[in-house]
Amino acid sequence: MLDWVWGLAGGLMIGSAAALFLLMNGRIMGASGLLGGVVDGSRTGAARSEALWFLGGLIGAPLLWHLLRGAPPTQLTSNIAVLIAAGLCVGFGTRLANGCTSGHGVCGISRLSMRGLVATVIYLLAGGLSVALFRHVWGMI
Repeated sequence: MLDWVWGLAGGLMIGSAAALFLLMNGRIMGASGLLGGVVDGSRTGAARSEALWFLGGLIGAPLLWHLLRGAPPTQLTSNIAVLIAAGLCVGFGTRLANGCTSGHGVCGISRLSMRGLVATVIYLLAGGLSVALFRHVWGMI
């Protein structure tokens, strides 16, 4: 199995996108911050346009891949309640942490930000705990 190659390729693309976003715009590529700014209206003009283009690419690239290559095999649950709860938890967590994996994990750690490192460690531990509880204790996923 060469699954690690896909992870490496994805990591290189995310890292490159973060570096380009920072170099071209002088701002951190935090997906939750970009989305939040569009939703709450705090991003206007060119900043709103760039956020919409970025978010469109974030959604459009996997859709294009799916159309051209098909969907990869996943372990995604078919339990819609679990998916909704997971989405709400991620949304709540990104607002609570004032950022997400792209902002804290990719951009924060690469800038040696203590806040980014602490946030990343906490959300990775919370994710591991969630999987352990939902899969192994409650059998939901």
